Amino acid sequence: MIGGNKPSSPDCIFLLKKIVVGEELDMDLFSRVLEIFKASGNVLTDSNLDSIIKSLTSVGKMAECNGILSAMEEHGYVPSDSSRSKIAFKLSKGGKTEEAREFMDNLSTTQNDSVYGTWVSLIKGYCEACNMDEASRSFREMVEKEGASFGAQPLLDLLVGTYCRNNKPFDAYKFVSEMVNDKGLSPWNATYKTLTSKLLTERKYFKEAIDVMTMMKNQDYAPDLDSFVKYFSKTGSAEEAIVFSQAMSSKRFPSTNVFLRLFDAYLKAGRKSEAQDFLSKCPSYIKSHADVLDLFYSRKSRGTKTKAVAVAV
Repeated sequence: MIGGNKPSSPDCIFLLKKIVVGEELDMDLFSRVLEIFKASGNVLTDSNLDSIIKSLTSVGKMAECNGILSAMEEHGYVPSDSSRSKIAFKLSKGGKTEEAREFMDNLSTTQNDSVYGTWVSLIKGYCEACNMDEASRSFREMVEKEGASFGAQPLLDLLVGTYCRNNKPFDAYKFVSEMVNDKGLSPWNATYKTLTSKLLTERKYFKEAIDVMTMMKNQDYAPDLDSFVKYFSKTGSAEEAIVFSQAMSSKRFPSTNVFLRLFDAYLKAGRKSEAQDFLSKCPSYIKSHADVLDLFYSRKSRGTKTKAVAVAV
């Protein structure tokens, strides 16, 4: 490289790839090759970075990525959004937490424009690695720097879904509560439903599910009635049914149709005593409602007929 016959552009890239897979990374030699590459009139590209990062990854040296990228930037390379996102994803998915933080810190000091796409890739990588502490920390930092309304909904949905798939609905609930109540975020309706369903499936987070329903109401979403009906058909008590009925409506109690669905769920599941307990706690206009009486009568008469057929047989 000190002679008159300098390495060609492909040879320089080949040398860079060989240097990064060496037993010890010689950054001085790496920079010298970059100088020759640039002096020959060449311009570093995303493709060059991708091939070098691929070599780094092949020998488990992704932690050296920040140093490699800095050296290339010193020699005129400007990474695209796509390349930055790939690096963020590989660092977070590969468990390189400190390096990922350093990468994002450097990015925030050198970029004037939004780096939302890089945040997305970073958080996706953490979610794939099931590193929810770092995923949630990164999301908070993104909201702080990018703003609460800057494309947060898809990522919040991803975080909640990952929490729930890893059987951590309570952690998801705490995170959503923080984002809604403290940061003013508005999750998707589907995100709330995923969270509600998982909280109720665990059978010990009824109060938290009611709180989620309150958040939904405050953002003009309809309550996730289906998840609650399923819960009451299997587990929910009469006392919980009353709490749910009072919480789901801006009025003291919801429409009669809601009561009918709850009674029907109890009766279809064979939970007659719970249905009767719930009925006894309902307001008088529900107890005397014709459709409610018909529902209980039809179930009772159907059960009597079934017993009669059994005796006859």
